[in-house]
Parts: sequence; C-alpha cells; structure tokens
Amino acid sequence: MKLRDRIAVVTGGARGIGAAIVDRYVAEGARVAIADIAPPGEAEIAARHGDKAFGVKLDVTDRASIERALAAVEARCGGLDILVNNAAVFDMAPIVEVTEASFDRVFAINVKGLFFTLQAAARRMIARGRGGKIINMASQAGRRGEALVSIYCASKAAVISLTQSAGLDLIKHGINVNGISPGVVDTPMWDEVDALFAKYEKRPLGEKKRLVGEAVPFGRMGSPADHAGAAVFLASADSDYVVAQTLNVDGGNWMS
Repeated sequence: MKLRDRIAVVTGGARGIGAAIVDRYVAEGARVAIADIAPPGEAEIAARHGDKAFGVKLDVTDRASIERALAAVEARCGGLDILVNNAAVFDMAPIVEVTEASFDRVFAINVKGLFFTLQAAARRMIARGRGGKIINMASQAGRRGEALVSIYCASKAAVISLTQSAGLDLIKHGINVNGISPGVVDTPMWDEVDALFAKYEKRPLGEKKRLVGEAVPFGRMGSPADHAGAAVFLASADSDYVVAQTLNVDGGNWMS
C-alpha cells in the first residue's frame, strides 16, 4: 500500500497505459481521478474500483478544462498529491507530407497540454504545502528521430526536456517531477500506428506490429501493466531522491 490515502489524477486514464496505472494506484491505496476527454461512466468505475476512483472530464488542449478538472478533484478529495500526465496522440507521415493541422494537434496535446496540466497541478501542490509527485509519460521515440515519425518524436523529446526543467525548478517545493519512457506497447493506439506503417511502408496489416515486437530484447511488446510498477515507484516515497529523470520501461529497446 505504497500510495495509501494519496490523491492521484491520471490524464488519459480511460484506456491503455493510463487505465493500467489507475488499476495499480487503486490497489496501492490511492484515490484516483480518471481524467479523460471521454471518462468512463460511474457504473463502470464503481464496478471496477468501488469508491476508490471517479471520472473527471478533461480536455488538455483547453486550459479552462484543466482548471475545472483539478478544482473538481480538490473539491471532492481535499487536495492533489500525484499527477500522471499520460494523455497523448500519435500521427506520422513523411516529412514532405506532414500537415500543419497534424503538427498543431500533436503538439497541442502531447506538449502544450502536458505542460499546462503540470503547471496547474504544481500551483495547487505548492499552495497546499505538502509537496507532490508529477509523472510525465514520454516515449522511446523522444530519444531519437524516426523518418516517418518526426512530429511525434519531437513532441516526446520535448516531454523529456520539460521533465528535466520542471524537475529542477519544482523540487525546492518538495515536488518531484520525473518521466517514464515506454517502448512499443500493445495498446489500441498501436493498431492505429500499424495501419499507418502499412500505408507508408506498403506492408500488410499487422506485419509492422509483429516485427517491432520481435525486435524487443525482452522478446515481446510491452503491455500497459508493465508500466504500472514504475508509475507506483515514481509516485511513492521510494523515489523521493529521484529528480528530473525519465525512466526507460521498454524491454531493453533503448539504453540511456
């Protein structure tokens, strides 16, 4: 019960890695706000988590929505101890085909939305005076460029950089900011990624997903649950001396 009585917000918590983190946080004793642009219904949450989780509507591209969501969590729970910035989108195309709309959407959600959610949470943690933990979900794509994935790679590189800067700035308030860098993860998003690779690399559907899974040193793609332990560690007292780091959780795909 490493997170007993802690109040956590997980953005993009309705599915994939976010949902796995919600499950594990509840098991570790936290009360969790599932903050999503389409949060699950109360009956679904109650069936899975009892009264230990609840839904909050959050659009990270809308600063007013961010403020409303965090204010609702404070009003319901009395404060905020943990933020997991997990909401993100993916897109890809050759450099000469990237559209301004695609660029703006990816950066609006993956970078701008993440930053201003972090800022709003940090302000509340500072005002409360009890410190806190902020965890930003990056990606192995943020460690390198990829020919077809330029804007997504750049957005996740920005997440790693923002994690470093925010970590250095906020630790004086007792707020640890760190990140998690997943590799290839078997989520519904990867079916969309596979379809895009099929389009641009002229592959059969499913082939790219199979190949990247086989290439992982561990021997398979990651699962959402593979990332929950790192999220617990970075949210708990075990990581109090960990500041401004982004932890690779990728089966050995990237070493840094």
